[in-house]
Amino acid sequence: MSSALWLAVLAAALGTLLLRLVPLLWMQRRLRKLDGEPGADAMPQWLGILGPLMVAAVLGVSLVPRDPDATSWLATLIGVLATLAVWYRRRSLGWPVVAGVAAYGAVVMLAGLGM
Repeated sequence: MSSALWLAVLAAALGTLLLRLVPLLWMQRRLRKLDGEPGADAMPQWLGILGPLMVAAVLGVSLVPRDPDATSWLATLIGVLATLAVWYRRRSLGWPVVAGVAAYGAVVMLAGLGM
């Protein structure tokens, strides 16, 4: 592998480590300041909101096609509908993702064949 690829892998690994380590160290320091009192007072209010906001951001980015043409939008729409339908029936996380990805892939492949 080239050195540029190794640098990218190293940067991604370091970023992933820091995303996990910095909040952990910050909360440990905060708990020490509060004399180790666990509970709702120890956790700041914004931290409880951060998780859902991140999920919403990832969902928003995932719903916009990379190439905004009619086929990509149709594939995205059908993938979302398949995901929601399977989730409604199964109420799980794994199968809806599989169904959405499969539906998206099927539409893209069929469109590529000229159908």
